[in-house]
Amino acid sequence: MQTRIKEFRAKLGLTQEDLAKRAGVRRETIVFLEKGKYNPSLKLAYRVAHELGTTIDDLFIFEESDLE
Repeated sequence: MQTRIKEFRAKLGLTQEDLAKRAGVRRETIVFLEKGKYNPSLKLAYRVAHELGTTIDDLFIFEESDLE
């Protein structure tokens, strides 16, 4: 899974810590999400997308192999 979290976060001038606070998670969670090393719950994916002013579809990029 790839994400565009870093791109959207940079557009808004947010740090990882800022986004973490807004989404109600630890900064490390945002780090892992940005690296594609953490598979978020639907609720977390929604919260992050909402805080970045976008949709889950625009933020998270899934490959067919991610769905297996």
